Amino acid sequence: MKTHTIHYGVVKDEDHIIDEALVMIMRGPRTYTAEDTVEIDCHGGPAAMKQVLKAVLSHGARPADPGEFTKRAFLNGRIDLSEAEAVMDVIDARNDYALKSAVKVLRGSVKRDISEIRDMILSHLARIEASLDDPEHLGLEEDFDEEDTYVEDYLEPEKMLADTYRSVLGGDIDAAIRKIDRMTENYDNGRLLKEGIRTVILGKPNAGKSSLLNCLSGEERAIVTDIAGTTRDILEETVNMGGLTLILTDTAGIRDTDEVVERIGVERAKKAAEEADLILFVADSSRPFDENDEAILTEIKDRKAIALLNKSDLEAVVTPADIRKYAEMPVITISAKNESGFEELQNSIKHLFDTGALSYNEESFIANERQRQALVEAKASLLQVKQSLDLRLPEDFYAIDLTDAYSALGTILGEEVGEDVINEIFSRFCMGK
Repeated sequence: MKTHTIHYGVVKDEDHIIDEALVMIMRGPRTYTAEDTVEIDCHGGPAAMKQVLKAVLSHGARPADPGEFTKRAFLNGRIDLSEAEAVMDVIDARNDYALKSAVKVLRGSVKRDISEIRDMILSHLARIEASLDDPEHLGLEEDFDEEDTYVEDYLEPEKMLADTYRSVLGGDIDAAIRKIDRMTENYDNGRLLKEGIRTVILGKPNAGKSSLLNCLSGEERAIVTDIAGTTRDILEETVNMGGLTLILTDTAGIRDTDEVVERIGVERAKKAAEEADLILFVADSSRPFDENDEAILTEIKDRKAIALLNKSDLEAVVTPADIRKYAEMPVITISAKNESGFEELQNSIKHLFDTGALSYNEESFIANERQRQALVEAKASLLQVKQSLDLRLPEDFYAIDLTDAYSALGTILGEEVGEDVINEIFSRFCMGK
């Protein structure tokens, strides 16, 4: 049968017809794995699928290991390791922003930026190694066109001046470090898009924290009463707001207390706030500020935080100006009872994390610790090259650190990783991927 064609027929085991099906024939390398592939598209009922699968396995096939299809695509060179990891990120995406960022990486945004830096390093390594092998004829000794961007534009024998070459190498390394810094700085944003924004609700007792959690989650997750100190422990809920995922944590009301269990709850609330990406400070606008409100605002004044003046359905005695005496942060008037002010809260969170710019611009960003660590190592090696340039050390010093940077960046694409790392990465995939 011709490649990339679909055929109708029945699936039979011996003389027994199991199901009607469509069979797709795809021959490598124009397939997901770059290998010959057959897909059987049967009816979606579990009984039919199980019988078809049983028949296929009984005739010599075996179940795929977790991530095996994507692993084969990587090993066969159809995708690099950053794109393979993005496949899992697409599957696990919990919101629109995470999906768009994962698709961007899958389409090669990280590969493009990393390859540009590695190409630059390789060009310099080639010239340095050539000069070391044949210094008499290929020394870095004469002039070249200073408008050239990369060293390969002037890689001619005896066309290099030592001081000028150092200047060019330093400029290329500075550009590479700036690009690495941008990608590393975007790591936290990538994590937030992928995993969700860890959001802690803080405030004194009876400010409306639990009511806020219930409104945002759409469920009665927290007990709400007029009795102060009802919430004693951490209560967590994942909610979606306008395409953003918030890992929302309700905490005990923060106040000075001698009650042992409540005091433990207050300490846990403070610890959760220390680890949060975003703090929602809830104040009861119908009650005057007291030392508990002031203490919380003083503690979070340098954090990413939004102040919510709750109970706008009652007469207000606290204003945004009262909040800003202690900390500069967005202030939004809400009513958990009437469910008002939440659209403004959603827009404020989007603005605070600038997720729109992250999702739609052309910047690539990484979304896992393995890639971030590789960038950190590559930058450290490039900084060593800069130091060698400043000290005017011999060229072989440049070559050692440039090689280390080249190798570190190669681990992101999968060119410099061991089998154990590859197996560990693909073991996280689900079956059938």
